[in-house]
Amino acid sequence: MPLYLDPRGRATYGIGICARCSRKMFLDELHSDPNSPGLMVCKKDLDVLDPYRLPARETEDITLPFYRPDLDLTGRSPYPWPVDQMLRQRLVTEDGQNILTPDGQYIIVDIPPGPYDLPI
Repeated sequence: MPLYLDPRGRATYGIGICARCSRKMFLDELHSDPNSPGLMVCKKDLDVLDPYRLPARETEDITLPFYRPDLDLTGRSPYPWPVDQMLRQRLVTEDGQNILTPDGQYIIVDIPPGPYDLPI
């Protein structure tokens, strides 16, 4: 590599050093590295852009603007029992004592009826 670079015909007289190969060249021959924007490198040492360094894509809103209610085409509920006939049970311990919340309320759980609880 010569000690003197002839600046005739160049856009700038500025001279820089490639951050990877440490060669001396004109500033218009150095490029910002796509993966490390602070590094100025020559065309030979320029990396290919790594897509994993890009920000994640924005999530799409995929909900339907109009959707069908939870009924089959005949208009009947898919459940064999009406929702208002759920069995309301209090939670109890193994010895049959009711379980209370810290403010003294019973813990009530809605349980769907089993196959033997349906009316015939």
